[in-house]
Amino acid sequence: MRRGKALGETYKVMVVDDDLGIIDSISILLQRKGYEYVGVTNPVDAIEKLRNEKYDLMILDYIMEPLNGDEVVEEVRKFDPDIYILFLTGHKDLAPPLETLENFDIQGYCEKSDKFDQLTLFIESAIKTIAQKRTIAKFKDGLNKIIEAIPKIYQLQPIDDILKEILTQLMPLVYSSNAFILADDINLDKDKDKKSIFSGIGNYNTDINTFMGNLSIDFMDNIGKARSDNKIMELESGVIIPLTIENGLNLGVIYIESTEYQDGLKLLNIYANQAAAAINNAYMHSIVNIKNDELNATYAELKKRYMDAIETLRLTVDAKDYYTRGHSDRVAYYAEKIGRAMELSDEEIETLKIGGIFHDIGKIGTNDDILLKNAKLDDAEYAEIKKHPVKGANILSAMSMFKDVVPLVKYHHERYDGRGYPEGLKGDEIPFLARIISVADAFDAMTSDRVYRTKLELSTAIEQLVNGRGTQFDPEIVNVFVKLLDNYDEMRKDLSNTYAKVVEGDVVNA
Repeated sequence: MRRGKALGETYKVMVVDDDLGIIDSISILLQRKGYEYVGVTNPVDAIEKLRNEKYDLMILDYIMEPLNGDEVVEEVRKFDPDIYILFLTGHKDLAPPLETLENFDIQGYCEKSDKFDQLTLFIESAIKTIAQKRTIAKFKDGLNKIIEAIPKIYQLQPIDDILKEILTQLMPLVYSSNAFILADDINLDKDKDKKSIFSGIGNYNTDINTFMGNLSIDFMDNIGKARSDNKIMELESGVIIPLTIENGLNLGVIYIESTEYQDGLKLLNIYANQAAAAINNAYMHSIVNIKNDELNATYAELKKRYMDAIETLRLTVDAKDYYTRGHSDRVAYYAEKIGRAMELSDEEIETLKIGGIFHDIGKIGTNDDILLKNAKLDDAEYAEIKKHPVKGANILSAMSMFKDVVPLVKYHHERYDGRGYPEGLKGDEIPFLARIISVADAFDAMTSDRVYRTKLELSTAIEQLVNGRGTQFDPEIVNVFVKLLDNYDEMRKDLSNTYAKVVEGDVVNA
């Protein structure tokens, strides 16, 4: 086995061919490129080796004994859906059928030749594709970690605990063990000098006086530049990221000691923005405790900041899927219409609107391959998609102000007959407002284009709502909504005016 690097990474390649001469020839090519490779002449042995070790690329002969290439791939795909596969064929007449390539997700095939120019191009293209997938996976994993961390850092707790939580969640993004936060402490007395607060992990796990005494002039200068210019400072030893809130006010800096932060710099910046907002929220909460006369205004600001953070995540969900952009706004609109027709209170109407907007926020943690799949989901994929109501409820549960919205998010996929999820509630066990969201959600899904089907005609969608009374939906809510849909054209115009560019057909600009 040979080890090497390409594009700054190590890639493992397996060559499977019952002709040892072919393996030797390709091995020379791979050796020159610096890839890690292994050659296998027996396809059965190759399957077992792949079962026990992770490889990035398999170059596979199509006609072999005792198994042909397509039979090898069929077995491999049972336990490894990600490995990149290239078929080798002795002659173009022996090329694998297109159906075989599609069924087993085989990325291409190449004819055997004394010259390896074509194969070299295939391999280089494959490695670039694998590298891009690695980068995307790493970035996505980092985003998911940030999403999981946000509710924790937004919880109202002592500022020291918030800073420590921020550092704990931040460092794995860039494989760091040493980091610190240096920020301004809250000071309500304008006549007194501002103090600094400090929290460090690893080599910086010390008190602020010791920390300040160990700072070099150059390092202090870089911290000052990061704060005054609100600019990320990249150093040889790590990176300084300013903690800046939306009005441009700088609260301090985060320093992460790492030499491998480049790929994760965007993630660090995203997380730093959330951290700054969380710290500012903690300051504002302290003001609430000290100055009771500012309670209402401060609480509204806290709510706005957290809703802004959740809204950013919601828009991220919309951005992941072209076909569902504007969906949440439309669900909120339909739910509000139903609520008003049923003469609900203003407080219930507001809860319905927020619940509609955030009902799918849990999908931020769902794999794109599942969300964008244009075929029927398998059991594992369906189980994953069914987690989004609970994930969304957890995100909103971090702030008590959303306690009335949480049940709408958590139970909007329950069915009236008890066959829904996540808890299989039925009838009146399902919160009433969640039953409204369920009807609005289903109707908009039916009347919008999706990646796996085109939208239904209005009459067909209404028919399905009516057929679902007493099984999927609350009968009373369906009756009210169907009556409202007599004015569907007016509702669409109103929707377009109320929520800019979220009406189906304008989703490109949503």
